[in-house]
Amino acid sequence: MKRVCQFQGAGKILFGPGVSQRLSEEISSLGGGKVFVVMDRELGAVKAVREVLNLLEMTGTSLVLYDEIFPEPAPALADKGAAIATEEGCEVVVGIGGGSSLDVAKAVAVLVTNRGTAEEYIGLEKVERPGLPTIMIPTTAGTGSEVTFTAVFTMRERKRKGGINSRFMFPDVALLDPELTLSLPPGPTATTGVDALTHAIEAYTSLQANPMSDMVAENAIGRIGSNLRRAVKDGQDRQARSEMLLGSLLGGLALASAGVGACHALAYPLGAFFDIPHGLANAVLLPSIMAFNMEGAEEKYRRVGVLMEADDEERTAGGSPVDIVRQLTGDVGIPSSLKDLNIPESAVADMAEMAMTVTRPLENNPRTVTVAEAREIYRTAF
Repeated sequence: MKRVCQFQGAGKILFGPGVSQRLSEEISSLGGGKVFVVMDRELGAVKAVREVLNLLEMTGTSLVLYDEIFPEPAPALADKGAAIATEEGCEVVVGIGGGSSLDVAKAVAVLVTNRGTAEEYIGLEKVERPGLPTIMIPTTAGTGSEVTFTAVFTMRERKRKGGINSRFMFPDVALLDPELTLSLPPGPTATTGVDALTHAIEAYTSLQANPMSDMVAENAIGRIGSNLRRAVKDGQDRQARSEMLLGSLLGGLALASAGVGACHALAYPLGAFFDIPHGLANAVLLPSIMAFNMEGAEEKYRRVGVLMEADDEERTAGGSPVDIVRQLTGDVGIPSSLKDLNIPESAVADMAEMAMTVTRPLENNPRTVTVAEAREIYRTAF
């Protein structure tokens, strides 16, 4: 190795059934105080999540619940949350839910101490000081946001997406409880699962990949490839749910170390222009991106195919890694093309132009992508 390897994640990671019930203990370890909870609204009806909050309230912890989160959040959601948390004198921020809630929670924590608006911090290392202590509790096996330094937002008026990327965004604690993922419906299970797979594959083939990121990325690819069909088919399959959540965690750690690639860059315009959820955008584009990238990292892509089929009893695709991924996405109900998402082909040029502004993932990609090639990748995805 001719360069320094870096590997980071949440300060403390706890994984296992029921671990979310240790939330009160972890809050105390961070100094305690009033807690600002950022949560997907619909999670209030999920028994396991409600039990976690009830246990917290039983300990006498004072809670401020902020449950106005929706997919592909706007920066204003973080701004509003930070204003409430500041006014209420909150001292710890807890995020519960999918990537949108966790991203908003991480942004709220740094906005309370740094002031300003979320949009002002979009970019790399613009946050000047640590935020409030944070605890992240994912309820999907997809984004890995519980262990990353990024919070992504959609600026709909300007048709742009961007992320706050800062070392101060790494959560202090991540509590990963597979029991909280059991109620996730098949559709979101599939899209978030392929999102996690995309993180692992892109980190594995990134130009910033290193032996440590490769180790966790390979593990993530194998777990997700072997268990996503099972989790979609039977949401109560606890072993599959546990394996998927662990795969998502490992994918998040891989991307935090090695970054992601062109799939993310080309997925951003789908969210900014057409409100396509990020996980779904990644899932539809992944096979086309892999086909384009093969000549830039063929050995690693071949390894991806081997890892995905190693323990999968339902494997039938064989052939290329692209075929293997395409069959998996089809088997779990992911639309096969941009046409299926009602994306007009007339938008290709504008989407390609925007994708080229998402520079960090493109710089990580194993093959250089020009704007003309971005247009062609989109066209193949139709």
